[in-house]
Amino acid sequence: METNRTLGRSGIRVSALGFGCWAIGGEWQDTDGQPLGWGKVDDEESVRAIRRALDLGVTFFDTADTYGAGHSERVLGRALGKRRDEVVIATKWGNLFDEDTRTRTGSDDSPQYVRRALTASLRRLDTDHVDLYQLHISDADPERAAELREPCEELVGEGLIRAYAWSTDDPARAAVFAEGEHCTAVQHALNVFQPAPDMLALCDELDLASVNRSPLAMGLLSGKHRSGQALEAGDIRSRPPAWLPGFTENGGADEDWVARVDALRDVLTSDGRTPAQGALAWIWACSPRTVPIPGFRSVTQAEQNATALEKGPLTPAQLAEVDTILGR
Repeated sequence: METNRTLGRSGIRVSALGFGCWAIGGEWQDTDGQPLGWGKVDDEESVRAIRRALDLGVTFFDTADTYGAGHSERVLGRALGKRRDEVVIATKWGNLFDEDTRTRTGSDDSPQYVRRALTASLRRLDTDHVDLYQLHISDADPERAAELREPCEELVGEGLIRAYAWSTDDPARAAVFAEGEHCTAVQHALNVFQPAPDMLALCDELDLASVNRSPLAMGLLSGKHRSGQALEAGDIRSRPPAWLPGFTENGGADEDWVARVDALRDVLTSDGRTPAQGALAWIWACSPRTVPIPGFRSVTQAEQNATALEKGPLTPAQLAEVDTILGR
């Protein structure tokens, strides 16, 4: 497998595997106390993990201004330091938050907010530009979102961003942004349990990169979660919101999802892979446009994810086997 690929029509080259920086933001919450992070983190371990990923060939890092209420961007910026020019940074805007209380307080999809949000992100990331700037309101009104293309194009013209995208699971919404000259990607959920054939078809049609969040189904495809096993209180999976499948209200993995992971174990661990590496290999087999962005909180996770590149994609026969096991 080619270990690097181009982000859609932008000409920007990235590693075929990115790293998602949601988890390293640490704990944060919604105004009702709903946890939005993945629990406590060790910032020094996060920095070491990012630098280890760089050494292993990972050049694409995806974050958002709201992850940890700004904390993820700060940690990523510090970790990259003088190596900033070796990587492609993607971040997102659209959510409002209070850094002091680490609380998401609302959203703003106005054209006027785009520049203010970017200015703050550049400061936290300690950089003079963002490579891929993404709208983070997945269900924003398409007509209002269309008005955001113009300010994004202005930011491209000024050299403050290189390209932009929408983080949404709706192909129709993704197509709205794709009308912009420098829109080059869509970020959407994609994993063994959540295939996205319509979105991948749109990416082919419009020459967009497919940036894949939740490639390990929020950790379930690592094979380490068992049903009934409680998660720490600050972890979003301990009180899963309606949009987060695979976990129960009691804060553990859903037994049906765990059973499906177990059923897939043999095919995912083929050729010496770990279950997580097999899940990433499934995504690469779906399309040469895919760039999965698994999360991480430790050097060990970073190493395991990065070395999946060496194994490459599953074979067509293995893809078919997955479909058979899941009854698709």
